[in-house]
Amino acid sequence: MSPHADSLHHRRVWWKEATFYQIYPASFKDSNGDGWGDIPGILQKIDYIASVGVDVVWISPMFDSPQIDMGYDVSDYEAVYAPYGRVEDVVELVEACHKNHMKIILDLVVNHTSDQHAWFKESRSSKDNPKRDWYFWRPARHDEQGNRIPPTNYRSYFAGGTWTWDEHTQEYYLHLYDKSQPDLNWENEDCRRAIYNSAMRFWLDKGIDGFRVDTVNKYSKVLPFTDAPVTDPTSDIQPAAQMWCNGPRIHEFIKEMNRDVVSQYRTYDGQPIVTVGELSLCSHPESVVPYVSALEKELDMVFQFDITHLGQGPPGCNDKYDTAEWKLPEMKRIVEKWQCFIEGTDAWTTVFNENHDNGRSISRFANDAPEWREQSAKMLALWLIGQTGSLFLYQGQEIGMINAPKEWNMQEYKDVESQNYWAEAVRLAENGTDPTRKERIAHGLQLMARDHARLPFQWDDNVNGGFSTGEPWMRVHDAYKGVNAASQEKDAESVLSFYKRVLRLRKEHKDVFVYGTFELLDPENLGTFVYTKRYQEKTALVVLNFTTTSQSPPDTKDMKLLVSSHPKTTADILQPLEGRIYTNYKL
Repeated sequence: MSPHADSLHHRRVWWKEATFYQIYPASFKDSNGDGWGDIPGILQKIDYIASVGVDVVWISPMFDSPQIDMGYDVSDYEAVYAPYGRVEDVVELVEACHKNHMKIILDLVVNHTSDQHAWFKESRSSKDNPKRDWYFWRPARHDEQGNRIPPTNYRSYFAGGTWTWDEHTQEYYLHLYDKSQPDLNWENEDCRRAIYNSAMRFWLDKGIDGFRVDTVNKYSKVLPFTDAPVTDPTSDIQPAAQMWCNGPRIHEFIKEMNRDVVSQYRTYDGQPIVTVGELSLCSHPESVVPYVSALEKELDMVFQFDITHLGQGPPGCNDKYDTAEWKLPEMKRIVEKWQCFIEGTDAWTTVFNENHDNGRSISRFANDAPEWREQSAKMLALWLIGQTGSLFLYQGQEIGMINAPKEWNMQEYKDVESQNYWAEAVRLAENGTDPTRKERIAHGLQLMARDHARLPFQWDDNVNGGFSTGEPWMRVHDAYKGVNAASQEKDAESVLSFYKRVLRLRKEHKDVFVYGTFELLDPENLGTFVYTKRYQEKTALVVLNFTTTSQSPPDTKDMKLLVSSHPKTTADILQPLEGRIYTNYKL
């Protein structure tokens, strides 16, 4: 790495120091009693959002959509799903964020559209339509008996195959996700130009400050399409991510997007706009750096998902929800890897442990029993705020929301992925192929289903947790009377109050927390997670007890306690699920 690149790593840019707050609009706040959260509901809560101490609001897809995949199936990039509001409401939200000194980013979902999008309707109308090549169409193959079979043997992310037969034009179209989400063909330049205009410039011209870029490393497929190796002999369809992740033209496409669109815009206060990509199946740092190197001019940062995949089977495989027990040293190695990979580079990283696609962090990584929930939430808050990179929080994380109760039956799970995996498990169990599959997949969904993050936000102890006066689209957590924002705003010792405090500390100590170098201590300890952060002569020591028993703290002589998550902290005992941060300096 050149000296110039290293200096770019230390360059201070607003988004490196920012705390981002993700809002899932269906589940945040319903303003009109129809059971769906909406943009006016977010506007009603803008003072609350600002009070948490966040710098950027990220709105998950609110575009027009049939909602097969909760808005990640866009039917019109330039319109808003009617139950969420109108384009004018989004413009008002942009202005409200800016007025409260917060920036706002939207989701950019351009690997695929809905099959209801006008582009796809044209594409499937005839083989000679000008937009036919905007999607991937291929003729059928035939087996030895003459039966029609798909062009390849790929398994989709939502279980099932990736090809759907279209009777009208007698060809198959490709979809990595649900059959209602056909993949756009980025090889077609006219298609790319339309994406830039409709999905990006339309909203940038209305004042947004950047994008979270969905499925960013899947735009370039490996062509021509060929079968994936058979790794599951029991199935006709095979995991095939290598056929569409990090394809041959991916860096060319992202560079073009940055050059032609992103670099042409500024935030409301004149800063560069921000892009953060969803980068799946990139387990090696050397495959991630090219996407986020400042010199490469592609993306500012990405989400790398090793931490949220802890204990999970590989995405796109039969066993994603076939969970495995994990030990704390595994988590430490993941954090260390993605904290340290930017050192000596001009790359940047992200810090998160929740989003709309995963179970809640308390339930996943700590202990969500009523007697441990608050301590778990506060300890995990310290785990996050000490780490280098841009910090991302998900709605409800700041009040310690947890997974749906295990007593709920599978009918409460609304997500298309959960439904597909459950239906597959029922079928394989009942036909004798895999008799214990139902129990195993139920356990996996209870821990890691995307539904858990989508339970409505718990605002107060009124009906439906204050989310809606109508019947919510998804059941509200049974614990809303005891876990809600209104009660926590009045309590100086609440999870919410703690988050506000530590987010301020992160800003006050940004040299060491945001920009410092990470060093893992005692990596094989099964109970405690201890790391240091260093910036020049400043050092912070982060000490975390991931167990429900007392532990021995490390030696902290010559260091001062900056913050503890426990009300009764003592020097010689680390309380159950306690987190602490020490420093060797004063502000």
